[in-house]
Amino acid sequence: MAERALPGHIAAALAAAGGPTDSAGRPWSGRDLSGEGNPLHNFDQDDGAADLGYLAAVADLAAGTGSEAAVVAALATARLFVPIVATLGEEAEGHDGLTSDKQADMALVTLTAPDGRKALPAFTSVAALQRWHPDARPVAAYTARAALSAVSEEAQLMVLDPGGDVTFVVRRPALWALAQQKPWTPSYEDPQLAATVRALAAEEPAVLEVRLAAGPGTASRTAAGTVIPGGGSGPELRLTLRLAPGLDADAVRSIAGTLQQRLAAHPDFVERVDSLELKLTR
Repeated sequence: MAERALPGHIAAALAAAGGPTDSAGRPWSGRDLSGEGNPLHNFDQDDGAADLGYLAAVADLAAGTGSEAAVVAALATARLFVPIVATLGEEAEGHDGLTSDKQADMALVTLTAPDGRKALPAFTSVAALQRWHPDARPVAAYTARAALSAVSEEAQLMVLDPGGDVTFVVRRPALWALAQQKPWTPSYEDPQLAATVRALAAEEPAVLEVRLAAGPGTASRTAAGTVIPGGGSGPELRLTLRLAPGLDADAVRSIAGTLQQRLAAHPDFVERVDSLELKLTR
């Protein structure tokens, strides 16, 4: 079996760290990664650069010729880097009265979004990860595997390239679709969801019209301040109800509350919608 060299993105990370040696000072050069104890790496020729398909989809989105769905579709076949950092355990006293040293474990990094939800950071390139956290170890994974890691960590968001020129947030419905390797349709473009919402709203005679559109939280901004119509953290869906005239405030609150309860109890709505803004007009 031919000798296997280090994957390109790992070699690049080691070079950036200041030297091709491991934590014990042993050189990486000349090591053989073949054999039963070293399964083949999926990213042998990976140089750690961002996926070109994802970059093109984001550029199209910023230019107004792309869509949020197209960016998520490009992610589905991309390779990402998930940051892993060392965490120190507690010192423990043994049966002989001696105190053992702290042990270092490796752990996924998670973030807390402004609304309190847990988010998994992921990066399109080694360089982007190292700019964000120089001490983090880049672990390469296809997006589906990274999304599964986010779900297992009970994260509802995946944040791509935080602190970079373009930060793109993958919300829960898209995250679950990526983890299951299924296509994703944004809630504000989903005709089946629109039909479901209209059917539930039709149970209220005072609701004259129902409109679904992208919510104000869909858009995001680049580091330079340019607005991009996608990649925001929510509200994702704006639901506008036009009500019959002559309703008092209590009647309006009752209609809104009843409809929200029906939507929250509908499994399709819960699965497809991450966050909702309800707007009432007369």
